[in-house]
Amino acid sequence: MLPFKKILWPTDFSEPSFVALKAANELALRFNAELCVMHVVSSLPVASAPSGPTSFNVSLYEEELLNSADRTVKEIITKKIPDKIKTNPIVRAGLVTDEIIREAEKQKINLIVIATHGETAWHRFIFGSVTEKVVRMAPCPVLTVHAS
Repeated sequence: MLPFKKILWPTDFSEPSFVALKAANELALRFNAELCVMHVVSSLPVASAPSGPTSFNVSLYEEELLNSADRTVKEIITKKIPDKIKTNPIVRAGLVTDEIIREAEKQKINLIVIATHGETAWHRFIFGSVTEKVVRMAPCPVLTVHAS
């Protein structure tokens, strides 16, 4: 388990996630580990199309969300992660918890560093906590960082 060689920091771009980034940066520096910076764009629910022509292109919209997330992840790497840390930007689309777990397995991650309060209370009540699900399902240790 120790030393950590690959650390995954999933972010929803919230302030609590940036508190977790501070811990991830410290650990990456201490262990000379690669820091994988991950954002998951939630899949859009698909509804049946109304009859007649529509001007909303779901595929194009999802592509723009992914491109925007990719730019934001790269900006975070430039502005909030020391140059000494090797980074790997990762942007995926899908169910957040599933994609985090899949990426941790694929990348052979040694540690996930994640915030405990990245979602609104309403969302957490309805859908459950992403952090709680990651802790239960992760193939590696998970460091949860409480950001109040």
